[in-house]
Amino acid sequence: MVLLLIAHGSRDPRHAATVAALRQAVAGRRPGLRVEVGFLDFCAPSVPRVLERLAAEGVGEVVAVPLLLTRAFHAKADIPAVLAGAAARLPELTVHQAPVLGPSSLLTDALERRLRQAGVRDADRSSTGVVLASAGSSDPEAIAVIAEIAREWRHASGWCAVRPAFASASTSTSFPRTEDAVRALRRAEGVRRVAVAPYVLAPGRLPDRIAAGARGADFVADVLGPAPEVAALVLRRYGEAARVAPRLAVAATG
Repeated sequence: MVLLLIAHGSRDPRHAATVAALRQAVAGRRPGLRVEVGFLDFCAPSVPRVLERLAAEGVGEVVAVPLLLTRAFHAKADIPAVLAGAAARLPELTVHQAPVLGPSSLLTDALERRLRQAGVRDADRSSTGVVLASAGSSDPEAIAVIAEIAREWRHASGWCAVRPAFASASTSTSFPRTEDAVRALRRAEGVRRVAVAPYVLAPGRLPDRIAAGARGADFVADVLGPAPEVAALVLRRYGEAARVAPRLAVAATG
């Protein structure tokens, strides 16, 4: 069985380079597992092209893991449509779609790692406010998930405050942009330092917008990228889908 990482894609070359680094990190954790990458847009190779190549090589089964942090439009519509189209063209290839990466405590652990690398000290947690900065979505479910992650992280971590924020202007107006959240934390009681934690996997236009909005913060963490926790989570999602795959095959023939 082959693991196919499905990435969004970007015109920014840093995006593809980060996805490649994540692929290498995943492969390094599971010697013998073939790990491929396909992109939905902007970058090559595309998901259909990768699946066509795998089918031509005689690969019978693929587990597709979306490199997405919330279950929004791409997970609900784009990826199922791409995989369904490939299934129709390549009947000899069975593709199993794994769940998206988030939410997961491993992603919170990766956020903590990036904040430490940015210079945030554990000793300052009780006086540091964190902006959980997502790229954003027009999907209410995805917006609610980001808000819930912020609440749970605040309760479990000891940060003075954790505020959700969004880079995309198309998101709900009930949540602020990164710069708005930074300013709000500056005024919040007990907050002496403000840190911005991008809840995004790879660089690109919206992550750059997060960084621009974070200029008023004391610390700005890097994107999650190939953090060990992200690589471990990818393999967890692969394992979940691979375990279900045999039962799906039986159900399809029953």
